[in-house]
Amino acid sequence: MLSALSIRDVVLIEAIDLDFIDGLGVLTGETGAGKSILLDALGLALGARADAGLVRAGAAQAQVSASFDLPADHPALALLAESELAIEAGEPLVIRRLLRADGGSRAHVNDQPVSVGLLRELGERLVEIHGQHDDRGLLNPRGHRALLDAYAGANPLRAEVAAAWERWQAAIAAHDALVAELEVAARIASGWSMRLAN
Repeated sequence: MLSALSIRDVVLIEAIDLDFIDGLGVLTGETGAGKSILLDALGLALGARADAGLVRAGAAQAQVSASFDLPADHPALALLAESELAIEAGEPLVIRRLLRADGGSRAHVNDQPVSVGLLRELGERLVEIHGQHDDRGLLNPRGHRALLDAYAGANPLRAEVAAAWERWQAAIAAHDALVAELEVAARIASGWSMRLAN
């Protein structure tokens, strides 16, 4: 869950620190109130394309930090583990992105430098932003299984099944390799027996 958002020198915002409480977070307001700036800043932290136009006029750089409190089985933590980025149990996940006025950017996860690609993958696992036409996303079958597994609390079982499937595939590959070796050995033995017969 997003617990805090800190924005420095993004578009019209000089400095703002937002803290969020548990539950659903909703940004509302009239047109021009600044909702899009907040979402653009969050998107920047989560790996969106770095546009130098986001840096506030006169500032050398923009900076956005987003803090997340995650349960131990959250998919984002698994992605970080695969990338050899360890997060201590109970510690928040802090994502920070710096964007210079010349368009260059740097990204960090818990003060460790990371690629923007990794930020993008993390962002997909951490935040869902919905607009007025997002109900159409429910029609996309690619997300149905993950949605149902999450609703059923079956993510641990899903991981066990995936691991079992990979072990099964490895066993099939090992079997096929042994069969191929036996066929080669049989051909060699057959060749030797024909030579001995002659």
